[in-house]
Amino acid sequence: MEAAARFQRWLVWALAIGAVVYLIFSIRAGFGQVAVELGRFRLHLVVPIVGLSLFNYALRFLKWHYFLRILGVRARAFESLRIFLAGLAMTITPGKAGELLKPYLLRGSVGAALASTVPALVAERGTDALALVALALIGVGTYFAEGTTTLLSIAGVFIGGIAVLSSRRLSLGAIELLGRVPRLGRLRPRLEATYEAFRTCLSFGPLLGTTLLSMVAWGAEGLGLWLIFRGFGVEAADISVSVFLYAFSTIAGAPAPGGLGMADVALQEGALRLLPGITPAQALGAALLCRITTLWLGVAVGAFALMSLGALRTAAPRSPRAASRQGTTPLRRE
Repeated sequence: MEAAARFQRWLVWALAIGAVVYLIFSIRAGFGQVAVELGRFRLHLVVPIVGLSLFNYALRFLKWHYFLRILGVRARAFESLRIFLAGLAMTITPGKAGELLKPYLLRGSVGAALASTVPALVAERGTDALALVALALIGVGTYFAEGTTTLLSIAGVFIGGIAVLSSRRLSLGAIELLGRVPRLGRLRPRLEATYEAFRTCLSFGPLLGTTLLSMVAWGAEGLGLWLIFRGFGVEAADISVSVFLYAFSTIAGAPAPGGLGMADVALQEGALRLLPGITPAQALGAALLCRITTLWLGVAVGAFALMSLGALRTAAPRSPRAASRQGTTPLRRE
């Protein structure tokens, strides 16, 4: 079972990387002091912190299901939810490439063409990235002015890409040129179908609405970080700096699978820089709890969803007759 074996390998590597990062910083902060700070944490705050992460997943699922709907993928809400949650387990894969499991699971579940479901995945994750950049830009001038240029450059790349995709003439012209390349011409119909799906997802209304929804979703996890700081008694942390720190550290960790190592370091170092009076042990404890209640909670939820789907066995498409018995309408396959 290839999917299971790959997930287990990625999980082992992710846990190893995370353990090494926290071991190094625990040595610097002092094991004893870190343990003391964790022991002092106000445990009653764990429930709302986890609740905010679950709220994040719920809003992002609504966005995922909305993209599927506007693209004509008629998956049942419960099945769509299980597939979305399964994708959370794949955030620890290199380049988050494992999240491509979601389109394959949809193809196996309802016969949906990859030309529709891959753009839905890209639009879902792209609007997440746009939302995080927007949240970070709100506070970057106040908390980390030297990072403004970098964030604006990232935003410019996204906006430029959307502008190119919004031009049907330019995009279809590029596809036509590709179609003239030997052996690529047969891909032209699929590329055109994929482009039309992208254009649907990235039109003004859906793009604006889903990006705002994502800002609320990721802002909720930033609020969770604020509660974590409160749990450690760090009074210098307010909501605005916590949301900025969470968004910025998530962006900083983007090059690594699940942000492993990079986001963790950015969280701790950012807290030490921006929060007067916070100790290295408190900053490390806050980073650790934040990652457990966001990244690792998502991986755990995703693993359960994968098991419930039987996705670790196969993601092969079902026949149209099998799909119809489940009350779904199979779409054209790739």
